[in-house]
Amino acid sequence: MNLTILGCHSATPRENKHTTSQLLELKGNLFLIDCGEGTQMQLRKSKIKFARIRHIFISHLHGDHFYGLVGLISTFRLLGRTAPLTVYGPKGIKEIITLQLKLAKSWTDYELHFVELETDQSELIYEDEHCTVRTLPLDHRVYTNGFLFTAQSNQRKINSEAILGLDLQPYHFAQLQEGKDLKLENGTTLSNQALTYPPEPPKQYAFCSDTAYKEDLVQQLEGVDLLYHEATFLDQHKALAAKTKHSTAKQAATIARKAGVKRLLLGHYSNRYSDKNEFIEEAATVFANVFLSEDLKSFSI
Repeated sequence: MNLTILGCHSATPRENKHTTSQLLELKGNLFLIDCGEGTQMQLRKSKIKFARIRHIFISHLHGDHFYGLVGLISTFRLLGRTAPLTVYGPKGIKEIITLQLKLAKSWTDYELHFVELETDQSELIYEDEHCTVRTLPLDHRVYTNGFLFTAQSNQRKINSEAILGLDLQPYHFAQLQEGKDLKLENGTTLSNQALTYPPEPPKQYAFCSDTAYKEDLVQQLEGVDLLYHEATFLDQHKALAAKTKHSTAKQAATIARKAGVKRLLLGHYSNRYSDKNEFIEEAATVFANVFLSEDLKSFSI
């Protein structure tokens, strides 16, 4: 997995400060997560081929998280896109986007699908041979979800020392990775477990968009490899965080520590703060392995 931050600031876009959008690359698939204004310009700066994006996940219907969506959908059309596109988001997103396309007489020439979400329970919304995506219900002023991406890891790892001296063909290696025992030409059968290691544990990335401190996230986030958690405010403004249903850097770090995540990534900073290092300093008092989102910065998972 590789995560690229396209935008990580809150409220309104500013010069060199773009609103929320992320791109997750997983087994060759590109998943766009939120789509604030200017997302397609950030994609161009990252030299991303637009046609590779087949799935877009929108956390909620506040402008700094989806106002770039209709523009991106329209650009896909102008570029001659033929591949289907699926948008996952809160109920109402289909009406908003299709009304804009209708009034502009700009219907897409490709299949455009919407999966509208409305339950307050975590649910599986996407699955293929490589990964799954589940919702993470959050606590914001409007209906909001985060998303948990889990990479499927089914292939066993070949023990290079155990196969030394064996006359193996290319198809034997494929059989070993699939967990099959080997039957050699001389009639010998070799146990798969004697020649391989178990698959690596699945990698997980959790995206927690706008939310107040939410204790019941801890169980859903347990042990994830990388957690992005909004940190709009510093602790000195925790009353404002509670009023607007956002989180502080300290609260995000508390969730990370209780869930035992491996790394914490902060973002969605309020523009009231000039020094973003204050966020990492505050969070580090609670959770050590913490990083700051920055526009166009990438993280390997």
